[in-house]
Amino acid sequence: MLKATDDPWGNSVRIGTCLTAMAAFCAILAGSVIAAAEAAQVGLKVAAAGAASSDNPYADLGKLPDWSGLWEPLLFTTGAKTAPPAPPKLTPAYAKQYAAYQEKNRTTPGLNFVSNVANCIPAGLPGSMLQPYPIEFLFTPGRVTINIETYSVVRRIYTDGRSLPKDPDPSYQGTSVGSWDGDTLVIRTIGILPETVPITGIIGHSAQMRVTERVRLSPEDLLQITTTVEDPSVFTEPYTFTTRYRRHRDWTMMEYVCAQNNHDSVDEHGNPGFSLQRDGGKK
Repeated sequence: MLKATDDPWGNSVRIGTCLTAMAAFCAILAGSVIAAAEAAQVGLKVAAAGAASSDNPYADLGKLPDWSGLWEPLLFTTGAKTAPPAPPKLTPAYAKQYAAYQEKNRTTPGLNFVSNVANCIPAGLPGSMLQPYPIEFLFTPGRVTINIETYSVVRRIYTDGRSLPKDPDPSYQGTSVGSWDGDTLVIRTIGILPETVPITGIIGHSAQMRVTERVRLSPEDLLQITTTVEDPSVFTEPYTFTTRYRRHRDWTMMEYVCAQNNHDSVDEHGNPGFSLQRDGGKK
């Protein structure tokens, strides 16, 4: 075997240099393979995380605005600075009914508007959102649920992309679908029972009534709901009003059973059904 010094032409030196270069090349190649494998693993983990996120419908709820807590309507709060809505523009038949209500309130200040609500019949939309008790919003995938303490009413707004039904089954709260316009929830409702109250002072409406609500959080941390009511048999133009609600994070929803000890019932003539007088002969 020749040593490097034994070969006058330096062959052993050239062989050694070649082997060194090959070793370096192999090291680089091996490093590249390892790096590529690690990158592939990272890519798989990212893809798996994305798949897990898409498989978990609750993941996107964190992107929605924070409407936690219970919301108290300022309409019934002492000292609340809530401007009254503009008078509605009504068709002749309903204008007559509304004028009679206004006259009755003028001659007897503080008189309650008499409707079936006094006999524990739930208020229909939009009146259900105007009761003097708190409301609550719950977000779940494809749906926003509104709990209303009055009469323990529950509204379900479907946000899964479905359309309003062509022939809805009428109910007090109607059928609602919703969509998000930025941080504003837009709710469209149809199918409200025609014997309900479209606005205070009027009883009854047609099956054509539609209610649109735009719900958003104001910079003052007040929930603002702008409601538009449309029904060509009642209104000559859409009627819009805005209500505001104050947040209470420490409040809890209470059970509300209207029929339990109801002191506000009325008969078919609107006369109070509750009396403090005892029936004769009873002790």
